[in-house]
Amino acid sequence: MQTAALLNQIRQLPLYERMLIVERTIHSMRTETDALENSAALMSAEYLNNKELTAFTQLDIENFYEAR
Repeated sequence: MQTAALLNQIRQLPLYERMLIVERTIHSMRTETDALENSAALMSAEYLNNKELTAFTQLDIENFYEAR
């Protein structure tokens, strides 16, 4: 469904149902954000201690030339 069509349908709902949609959307976004933050925290120690995961960062100082 297109965003504009979805928003149009939401506008037709009663206020309490629109508020419920907003509340549940924000809750799901917070849940996803919390999961990403937890994953990043779990992996930070791994990236700090496992040099195999960061081996390619040594190439960051080299110039990049796109093959055409």
